[in-house]
Amino acid sequence: MNGLAIDLSILWPALIAGALVSLSHVPLGQQVLSRGIVFIDLAIAQVAGLGVIAAHGLGFALGGWITQAAAVGAALLGALLLTWTERRRPEVQEALIGVLFVLASTAQILILANDPHGGEDLKDLLAGQILWVSGEQLVRAAVLTAAFLIAWFGWHERLGRIGFYVLFALMVTISVQMVGVYLVFTSLIVPAVATHRQPASRQLAAGYVLALAGYATGLVASVVSDLPASALIVWAMALLGLALHAGGGGARTGR
Repeated sequence: MNGLAIDLSILWPALIAGALVSLSHVPLGQQVLSRGIVFIDLAIAQVAGLGVIAAHGLGFALGGWITQAAAVGAALLGALLLTWTERRRPEVQEALIGVLFVLASTAQILILANDPHGGEDLKDLLAGQILWVSGEQLVRAAVLTAAFLIAWFGWHERLGRIGFYVLFALMVTISVQMVGVYLVFTSLIVPAVATHRQPASRQLAAGYVLALAGYATGLVASVVSDLPASALIVWAMALLGLALHAGGGGARTGR
């Protein structure tokens, strides 16, 4: 029992990371779903990851500010490109997002081709290292999340297309380095889909509860089973989301 209590105590940083990711990704996911650009998070996450890998390949530390700047810069460039394509070619926007995802993913493979640890780096980027999140990462994420919440709930209607993509790029960049691409995608899309049939006034709150429950359930299951936390969180959130969606009841009301 004491051993389990110790294991649970070290999960608090991971749970805080999950809560911070959820605070920004649940409302962003609802917007992504309504815009019909579901795979944008995968594309932007891979572009941000490309910035991290490129900076690391040049000899900069993974947690350093230069690497962070490279990740944010890459993600912003990707976001601005998608802003332009949405304006010029809206009918093929989802396809162009997929092309950007493939290009960023294969560019990572090319950069890491001669790195003996390249496979492990790619695995960390996808699955993340939520159990090893650092205090510095949490502080950085908390500051950016607070700024996001102020901007989103204070000026959401005035952000426009560019403002949305810029905010999206910034939040995905910080999140993918904490929890990985798989959890970023899950945190964005599963709560949005699961609450889609809920009344509009309850969708955000229900999405937050679902996301937090998914992170908590997956982390506890990881301690009990000694299996990878990220994969278990994905499955926990998906199963809880399926149950919520199935019991969603009546038709969705307008926003």
